[in-house]
Amino acid sequence: MPVLVRIPTPLRAVTKGAAEVQAAGDTVAEVIEDLERQFPGLRERLVEEGGAVRRFINVYVNQEDIRFLQGATTTLKAGDEVSIVPAIAGGR
Repeated sequence: MPVLVRIPTPLRAVTKGAAEVQAAGDTVAEVIEDLERQFPGLRERLVEEGGAVRRFINVYVNQEDIRFLQGATTTLKAGDEVSIVPAIAGGR
């Protein structure tokens, strides 16, 4: 089932400049796999070798952090919105 995925600016080079894309999957992990199929190289920027979402990448489903849901196994339904948000560090 298709969901809307919001792509952050630093990753848009991989999605040919697209800020929003459609991806299919019943879970966040399946959506990430579909994103990789559509945009090779995106998965390695989002997940570790073992399949866990990188700690500096925040993923939200309908504005809820998947870390407080079921992580990458969070189930999705048609019309859900997935937002990928890289953590920003810095300061003085």
